[in-house]
Amino acid sequence: MDRAGGEPIPTGRATGGTGPARFRERFLQGDSVGPGVRTSILNSWQRCRTLGLSPDQSDLPYREDFDPDGPIVRAAVPVLDRLQSTFAGSAMNISVADANGTVLLRRFGEASLARTLPAIQSAPGFVFAEQVAGTNGIGLALAERQLIRVYGAEHFAERSQGSACRALPVRDPLSGRIEGVLCFGYPRGAENPALDTVIRKAAEAIERRLLARSSARERALLRAYLDTGAEADAGLQHRIGVAELALELHPRGQAILMEKAAELISRAQRGAVDVPLPDGRRVTLVSRPMTSASGVEGVAIEAVLPGLAPREALAIPHQVDEVLGFPAEPAVASVLRLSGAVPVAVTPGHLSLTPPSGQHPPETAPDRPAVAGEGITAADIDGVTDGRPTDDRPDSPPSVRGLVMVGEPHVGTYALAARRRLELLSEASVHIGTTLDVRRTARELAETAVPRLADFVTIDLPEAVLRGEESADPRRDLRRAVVHGIRDGCPFSPVGKHVDYGPTTPQMRCLTSGRAVLEPDLQTAAGWLAQDPEHSEQLLSHVHSLIAVPLVARGVVLGVASFYRAEDPASFGDDDRSLAQELATRAALSIDNARRYTRERTMVLALQRSLLPHGLPDQDAVEVAHRYLPAESDVGGDWYDVIPLSGARVGLFVGDVVGHGLLSAATMGRVRTAARSFAELDFPPDEVLTHLDNLVGRLDREEPAAEGAGIIGATCLYAIYDPTSQQCTMARAGHPPPALVRPDGTVSFPDLPAGPPLGLGGLPFEAAEIHLPEGSQLVLYTDGLIEDRHRDVDVVLDQLREVLAHPERAPDETCQAVLDTVAPAHPYDDIALLVARTHALDPGRIATWDLPADPALVSEVRSCATRQLADWGLDEVVFAAELMLSELVTNAIRHGAGPIRVRLLHDRTLVCEVSDTSNTAPHLRRAASTDEGGRGLFLVAQLAESWGTRYTSEGKVIWAECGLDGA
Repeated sequence: MDRAGGEPIPTGRATGGTGPARFRERFLQGDSVGPGVRTSILNSWQRCRTLGLSPDQSDLPYREDFDPDGPIVRAAVPVLDRLQSTFAGSAMNISVADANGTVLLRRFGEASLARTLPAIQSAPGFVFAEQVAGTNGIGLALAERQLIRVYGAEHFAERSQGSACRALPVRDPLSGRIEGVLCFGYPRGAENPALDTVIRKAAEAIERRLLARSSARERALLRAYLDTGAEADAGLQHRIGVAELALELHPRGQAILMEKAAELISRAQRGAVDVPLPDGRRVTLVSRPMTSASGVEGVAIEAVLPGLAPREALAIPHQVDEVLGFPAEPAVASVLRLSGAVPVAVTPGHLSLTPPSGQHPPETAPDRPAVAGEGITAADIDGVTDGRPTDDRPDSPPSVRGLVMVGEPHVGTYALAARRRLELLSEASVHIGTTLDVRRTARELAETAVPRLADFVTIDLPEAVLRGEESADPRRDLRRAVVHGIRDGCPFSPVGKHVDYGPTTPQMRCLTSGRAVLEPDLQTAAGWLAQDPEHSEQLLSHVHSLIAVPLVARGVVLGVASFYRAEDPASFGDDDRSLAQELATRAALSIDNARRYTRERTMVLALQRSLLPHGLPDQDAVEVAHRYLPAESDVGGDWYDVIPLSGARVGLFVGDVVGHGLLSAATMGRVRTAARSFAELDFPPDEVLTHLDNLVGRLDREEPAAEGAGIIGATCLYAIYDPTSQQCTMARAGHPPPALVRPDGTVSFPDLPAGPPLGLGGLPFEAAEIHLPEGSQLVLYTDGLIEDRHRDVDVVLDQLREVLAHPERAPDETCQAVLDTVAPAHPYDDIALLVARTHALDPGRIATWDLPADPALVSEVRSCATRQLADWGLDEVVFAAELMLSELVTNAIRHGAGPIRVRLLHDRTLVCEVSDTSNTAPHLRRAASTDEGGRGLFLVAQLAESWGTRYTSEGKVIWAECGLDGA
């Protein structure tokens, strides 16, 4: 047995290898079902699958807030009571649902069924919309907007396979809107074609009861139209509702017809107009003044659609009316005709349900048309066929006309104006606030209002609001932000100029009161004229009416909008003021959102820039240029760094913290600080990334689990370039590889070991070493440069390769060329770019000595170093260098392991290096007065600008730097 919408007592699904069950199984398995399933059922199945519905689901949403005494319920109760009596003793489930698919009423042919069924099958309040219940009678009738029959395995839900149902939308005859659905549910074997007739007549009865709720004036006009139309066009034209003929018209086409119909009513004249639709079709609207028997004057608007063959009317024996007890109303029944079925005979009394022979009958044609008014609005217009006039050839199909609207002229005038205001507000909700830019949002307000409301619009905002702040006194620091109108040349103050309004001007009055101020006639607006008589006189030759509206959002005054009328001779009225106020209120919220975003973005960007390097360190290994470009939407965590290292080397960093906003910027600062610290400890690139990985993982564990906050993560690329060997060692953690530009212009992207992003933990990082000839360019960047949702990465890399193939460019020129050519026009992610051109240290500035671990050789090393320093012209640092070398070599001989290498580098400073094969690290300590040793490193630390230890694959290097400006 089927509860409303085809939901039965669980009886097991339909079985067998043929029919709907077989097609359903093939569909659920993802196979093609071919032409064996009706189009409406197949479309519904596909929608259910797209929505992720499961055939096994058993629960449906329940609404406690449904209205048990609404208009559709009051209209349907007597009809359902009569149907219950008609189907007494049968397994029939009769229900009425609202336009959202919520069941409001239930009746059963067998009363005991209500006690045996679970609540979901017997109680009102459950929702059977297709998007939650799958393919069923109620949901599909709402989706298809016509009489629907769902049979057995055509149901999407597994529990409904043993049931069948018929469902038909119920419309308000005057508005044309679907008010609900009438549904018959019954066992799959109890099929009877006569149910089509019964459900149609029952729906008509409910609709007639809905019609009785309309006003007496509306009913009088409708009856007058029906009476005069029946006499004037008998035998000449077929009268059917527009909805019967129009099932595919775009909503914009509907709006055009309705607006034109309201306009014709407001003119109160007899005539016709050819209405072009957006799809290229045309419909003729005919207006006809009329007077009802009670003296009500109005206008009827009809749509004439030539060239359509009308559907055959269904002959309904009077027995059906008698059985169901639905008395017909002739004035309404002449319009509410049934179509698309075959005549049937119904015996008075009990209506039996007998199984059909053979296949189940095909889905019926769309249900009967409806009538509408302005009060009597359009008859559910969903599409209109081509309405071009046809010739008088004998074989031309007869014209068809249907009622579109009936109303009184003054009502039509008000309705037309109200419709246009609503359309403008609807457009404003779409077109205002498309960006988070204060100026752009203000301009969108002006563009929306011109020319639908005003001919010219000016908008003035405080300087603080434009910066993203709140204005201390919005009446004193106003600046012209927007001037927009139907033409140029109107003498308004230009954009950017400071605007000073006097206390009596409409703009200042609206800012003071917080309400819109209307000046219908500017010729008599003394306060406006007194502000600037000369300028006011110039404006009066262009405009004549003004509405000044304050822009207020969340209690904050953001500025003032001025709406001027020029072309339309009619002055602004109270309705225009209300509309301008509503537009300004909506725009003010968007402007305030943009202002707040601007403020927050400015704060985050300031933090981001404060955490990035403010300058480049002094070093000669590479010539560096850099760029940072924040995302348009929000600031992220991209960063870069250049770090001088021992031995004249340099470290190059570029990284990206996942996410955007304040948290990402702050995390970036912590990661960059840690990266610099690890690099200055002279760790190799792979070890630096390992330490950063541990740090990011710890930050993620320490971060409080805020709702919606993602896991902290980052990518990074670290490179160390040594100008003495021209070798570059690089390692990356989930970051894009760098671009390498060789001196001959060859561009490549080295295939570095990828490594996981920072924060994942557990996986090692691997470094690679590349030889960089002098003059090569190493280009490091973040993924915001090459990754864009609208571009292919490979295409972008080809563009990058092309723009980099100019080795003669300086690094700064290369940076600019890359941003101009490769960077997206509207980046959704930050971009950090670092370009380094390599230099090589002159071999003549490098001195190296290899010696065994013999203390007797310390003096020889001092002598060699003295001669080398003299050759370099560094006599002033000889004493300090001799002493440092003596201590470092002695320590290497006593505590390290041979062989020992001594190297002097003449760079910006004098670098003294002593290396050995031991991993024992020296430690600076304070020697007691009685200690015989322990003072060597102390002396080195006092004489050197800096000193330290770095480890290599062969051992360690102890180094010290001495300034060249004296010992």
